[in-house]
Amino acid sequence: MSSTVDITAPMLPRSRRLVGVDAARGLALLGMMAAHLLPRLGPTGEESQAFALVDGRSSATFALLAGVGLALADGGHAGPRTPYGRMVARTAVRAVLILLVGLLLADLQPPVAIILQYYAVSFVLLAPLLRLPAPLLGAAGLLWLGLTPVLSHALRAVWALEGPGPQVGLVALLVQPVASVTDLLLTGYYPVLTWFGYLLVGAAVGRLALTRTSVAAGIAAAGAVLLVGATVVSGVLSTSPTARAVLEEASLGTGRTTEGPFYGTTPTTTWQWLALDVPHSGTPPDLLGTTGAALLVLGGCLLLSRTPVLWLLRPLAAAGSMTLTLYTAHVLAVLLQQPDLPAPASWAVHAVTAVVLATAVRAVWSRGPLEALVAAVVDGTAGPAAPRGPAPATDGQTAGGGGWTAGEGARPDADPDPRP
Repeated sequence: MSSTVDITAPMLPRSRRLVGVDAARGLALLGMMAAHLLPRLGPTGEESQAFALVDGRSSATFALLAGVGLALADGGHAGPRTPYGRMVARTAVRAVLILLVGLLLADLQPPVAIILQYYAVSFVLLAPLLRLPAPLLGAAGLLWLGLTPVLSHALRAVWALEGPGPQVGLVALLVQPVASVTDLLLTGYYPVLTWFGYLLVGAAVGRLALTRTSVAAGIAAAGAVLLVGATVVSGVLSTSPTARAVLEEASLGTGRTTEGPFYGTTPTTTWQWLALDVPHSGTPPDLLGTTGAALLVLGGCLLLSRTPVLWLLRPLAAAGSMTLTLYTAHVLAVLLQQPDLPAPASWAVHAVTAVVLATAVRAVWSRGPLEALVAAVVDGTAGPAAPRGPAPATDGQTAGGGGWTAGEGARPDADPDPRP
């Protein structure tokens, strides 16, 4: 399933966009499509390596880049230019529009989990905090990712809540507002309580001098440390015979094993679940490890954008610059796709079509159609962003960027529910 013009920021002129950031977002988009369309299990009944590569990581990358995009839209490393109140208002209007798109898509009952509603709530929560110092945002984000799964586990155990339940659409929100809000915050596929940490870390990263090679390398290195560290710690805590026995007993009747699948949260039958490093489980190792993967992808793309292979990134960057349009079109295409193509061919059609269309649109217009609509409504209701000064000369792209991110999702093959 999946979770923003760009939906986190107005589209900036080409000379002001960071190719590396957009390319990372484009990779996440293609990964989301793969998670939607590729089967979870291979011919032998084991999890497919292609699916395992994208499962959980694409949605995390989108979430982190949403925070990066909001920070870049607010000035990035150069600092804010738009007055604080207008920045918060613009973000709130954008969030309402994203929420509406997500709710309407969910009401169509697609076989993928829609992330837009969760992102919309996260944007509103992040906007007032966006101008906190970058070190504080980063530290708060890592602590959030490490600690809120414990809080989520405790709340769901006390209140006997299990997720993910039906997707939150407009009808559900109007008819069952309490249940819908509970789903968005606590029990859904991308619960804001735990996933908000991705945006905090992303906002901290977006305040860095992303055009510097040393900064890009540092982001990639930090991502690698987080990724490896989370895997090692999880292995120590969850692979002992005692831990495995506890989990096997606790999994009885839950429909879950230590391998998943999970849909945003783990069962509450034992605290030992929180030691697992399994995609979309919402455990500390999962959240911190996928944050590491997202930072590694972003740092790598930023580094590549400073090399002669920059031209290879441009098609990905084109797709990454209009993810709201492409994500929405992709969900509708999955919904309407009849008959189903073989999984690899279906993914190839979606991915190639997205990249080709985005490249063609960018050659003529500065925005995708939904991005342009969002930008017009935001400017008309909350006022335009303050004009920016001339961009410094760098590798051809500067700290403009931004961008909404769609979430990752998957078409259910054997599972009855959309999977993240």
